[in-house]
Amino acid sequence: MKAIQHYQSQFIAHLEAYNKARVPLSLYEPIQYILGLGGKRLRPILTLMTTDCFGGEVSNALDAGLAIEVFHNFSLIHDDIMDKAPLRRGQKTVHEKWNLNTGILSGDAMLIMAYKLFEGYNAKQFQELTALFSKTALEVCEGQQYDIDFETRTDVSIPEYLKMIEYKTAVLVAAAMQMGAIVAEASRENQQKCYDFGRNLGIAFQLQDDFLDAFGDPKTFGKQVGGDIIENKKTYLYLKAMALGSESDKRKLKTLYGKNSVHSDEKIATVLQVFEQTGAADATNQSIQDYTKAAFDVLNSLEIDPIKKEPLLNFGIQLMTRTS
Repeated sequence: MKAIQHYQSQFIAHLEAYNKARVPLSLYEPIQYILGLGGKRLRPILTLMTTDCFGGEVSNALDAGLAIEVFHNFSLIHDDIMDKAPLRRGQKTVHEKWNLNTGILSGDAMLIMAYKLFEGYNAKQFQELTALFSKTALEVCEGQQYDIDFETRTDVSIPEYLKMIEYKTAVLVAAAMQMGAIVAEASRENQQKCYDFGRNLGIAFQLQDDFLDAFGDPKTFGKQVGGDIIENKKTYLYLKAMALGSESDKRKLKTLYGKNSVHSDEKIATVLQVFEQTGAADATNQSIQDYTKAAFDVLNSLEIDPIKKEPLLNFGIQLMTRTS
């Protein structure tokens, strides 16, 4: 089986051929811009790898993977507008570089472009791919709304938070894998297993992001450590600390995350200390391991040659041992 870099280079070549100038320029230049900003391209790579695992033609999976990538970047444009974010991957966000109306309209066009990428598949695959895509796209919107709602709620439960990250992050990873299986005409059972692998890996990935934001190495993390604490985001670490901590710990966190709380290195240090002494840090690490194990258990049960599973296994290991 091929190395991950092979799938990545194959997808990027396809993306670059697709990401060409169109008119009107004022609509399509922002699309070219966001698609050209880089990123890990994790989801489409998983689509290609999954197709290859089942003996399908990787070239046939390129448009399905591209649809996932175009949709993902569409969601980033609109997320940045909602968050009033000035930067994306170290560059100006679309609405900052152009304007708000352009960000909205170019994003809308990307959603339609993503659907059009399924038109080259046969009738059966088209129906299965678009049905899965529509379900996933709606869940991503639901996840984003949960995330917005949680900003003003003080009673968010751990199950609710897990559902939010499942919908906002994990379902797109899961769908990317199932689409690869659909293109390869894998059995329904194996398609579902691919989805479950991606869903569990996606949840583990987001929990690890929460953990790295708090405890990552500033030299390798790539952004400011403690960003979620500065923004008073009630992450899995925070919710676990509130569940496991003493009344004193809970009062301290509520004060530190209060409306009048200001950013300081002392605030970050105090919150991290609470996360550690309550056992929230260890509990978060354990949950990451649990979801990762669940993903690998599903992968092991796939009805294919074990050698063909190795790229997915290696991909998962690299993803969950990253430091950035």
